[in-house]
Amino acid sequence: MLQILFLAAVAAVVLYQLYATLGRRVGRQPEDVSAAPGGTPGPAASESAHPVLRSEGLASLKARQPDFDPTKFLAGARTAYEQIVTAYAQGDRETLTPLLAPQVMSNFEHAMAAREAAGRTEKVEFLTPPRLDLESIDVTGDVAKAVVRILAEVRTRTKDERGEGVDDRRTAELWTFEREVKSANPNWLLSFVAAAEA
Repeated sequence: MLQILFLAAVAAVVLYQLYATLGRRVGRQPEDVSAAPGGTPGPAASESAHPVLRSEGLASLKARQPDFDPTKFLAGARTAYEQIVTAYAQGDRETLTPLLAPQVMSNFEHAMAAREAAGRTEKVEFLTPPRLDLESIDVTGDVAKAVVRILAEVRTRTKDERGEGVDDRRTAELWTFEREVKSANPNWLLSFVAAAEA
């Protein structure tokens, strides 16, 4: 009995910490800003919506990676975001591993293990297409980092021994993706997640 109570307490703490960053309700909502058809900003929208496109960070990155395209990057980041959120809810470690930096994967693993030990399951669905904005780009040495602001509206279904709970929420988060510019691997890894300011 004491072991069960201990595991339940650990699960509650870890899941609360993840919820604080993966799913914080905020004042800015997805419908407050229009998006191009399909949810991906077009070239004209990108120039006006993302000041980072004219930043020193972008110039530094394009000097090292001339084919970098912010619009294509955001499309890839959207796909990664949806895959990561869905895989985390399902406890799908095989999908998560190649998308996350080691420390982020370690944090997710602890949270998923605690959830499983508590006998909880989750399912996530996106109520509207997530909106992504490129906040900043920075190149330090051979490592490029891109911070993306993500607005999403999701429905989470949680089941445990007490039954099923449904939670609809709008969230705003800052996801930091990074890659080594010298690497032959073109993929960016999620290296940090933070709640965005309302």
